[in-house]
Amino acid sequence: MNGFFKKNKGNILFLAVLALLIIPQTRTPIQVFVQRLISFSPSETDAAERKQFTDYNWGLTSLEKERVDFTSSEGKVVLLNFWATWCPPCIAEMPSLQKLYDEYGDRVDFYLVTSEKPETVQRFMEKKGYTFPIYIQQTKAPEILFSQSLPTTYLISKEGKIVIKETGAADWNSKKTKEIIDRLLSQ
Repeated sequence: MNGFFKKNKGNILFLAVLALLIIPQTRTPIQVFVQRLISFSPSETDAAERKQFTDYNWGLTSLEKERVDFTSSEGKVVLLNFWATWCPPCIAEMPSLQKLYDEYGDRVDFYLVTSEKPETVQRFMEKKGYTFPIYIQQTKAPEILFSQSLPTTYLISKEGKIVIKETGAADWNSKKTKEIIDRLLSQ
């Protein structure tokens, strides 16, 4: 019997990992772990290719159900992230977004936007201990922000230029990202 396991350990390991990926309770943590391993700093868009964000008229509410006027962020540096509690790449990048928020939350307007029920999001935030601001989308986002992928994150300059558009998990607390934000804040 011992020879059987030695001879087939690769197949047994493969089947065990496959089983863990099939079971919902273990699949998400494994996917989050893998996403964190492969997350890199987001890339800055070339200056000539940056799109101009002009429509700040957008209906959002806070988790406390207070209406939020996105137009108040016009002329400010904005980090805008579309995410969901059920999305492994979204969950994977949350710790780096929290660290970035801890450092820049008083100088950059952070909008982590979801379409989920506030109660679901509140439970997620409490369980994870995150403190960054979450907003629920009440109206369709401006067309320039359209993406079919989660997460999608935008870094918008004071002039409304989309400096970064990143789809998929990224390491937002990187030195490279902080250098970009510092430059945008000084302009």
